[in-house]
Amino acid sequence: MTKSNDNSPLLKVENLKVSYSLGAGLFSSSKNTFNAVDDVSFEIQRGQIVGLVGESGSGKTTTGRAIIRLAPISTGKIFYNGTEISSLNDKQFMPYRKKIQMIFQDPFNSLNPRMDIFKIISEPLDIHFREMSKEQKRNRVAELLEIVGLQKSHMNRYPHEFSGGQRQRIGIARALAVEPEFIICDEPVSALDVSVQAQIINLLENLRKELNLTLLFVAHDIAVVEYLSDKIMVMTHGKIVEQGDAKEVCTNPQHPYTKNLISAVPKF
Repeated sequence: MTKSNDNSPLLKVENLKVSYSLGAGLFSSSKNTFNAVDDVSFEIQRGQIVGLVGESGSGKTTTGRAIIRLAPISTGKIFYNGTEISSLNDKQFMPYRKKIQMIFQDPFNSLNPRMDIFKIISEPLDIHFREMSKEQKRNRVAELLEIVGLQKSHMNRYPHEFSGGQRQRIGIARALAVEPEFIICDEPVSALDVSVQAQIINLLENLRKELNLTLLFVAHDIAVVEYLSDKIMVMTHGKIVEQGDAKEVCTNPQHPYTKNLISAVPKF
């Protein structure tokens, strides 16, 4: 395994494929295969926000989940900071679970309703910072809550006591707990009201700058992606059909699918 130099990408994906067996066909004993992600390659530089945009079923969420090992990789390679992480076993991959975190789409279902906010946010600390005392963990959770715009007194409350936007802030705090370098944001604002979406997007943008984060922002709304991202990748039917500078892709789209996404954005 080779380490990267300063100019190499933080994340590099080569010919990624994620396939699922659909079972045997009606008139055949052979199994059918569905390629959710089909020969996808891209790079993300340190400090970038890269948008991955496409409609439901395009493969964008599966791509993000494959990077963090929540979806099985069929073929291809994933490199993180110059090290191939796709070939590592679970024990070898454990340090990368600290470096790579994920913010999930649904703030209602991603938080355990039986756990208070302290336990939810400190759970990653229990795994990756076992030497921390409970007092240190409480101080860290209080700090994280304030970073995402909540109050430290909220740590004693439960998820059902918060609004959708507040729950997503809690999810962001949990992702930040172990001081990651790279965060995969899987449709983090799609379940929220428009006014709350703007607040969460601005929070993510500020956190990127303040904490020197790199973000992969997965979404179906190309207008949101354009506002936030340095680079855009457009995905449909498991393939990336266009990628480049965010402004360039949105003002001068080359692929018909990208043009359709842009034309579908409401004009006011």
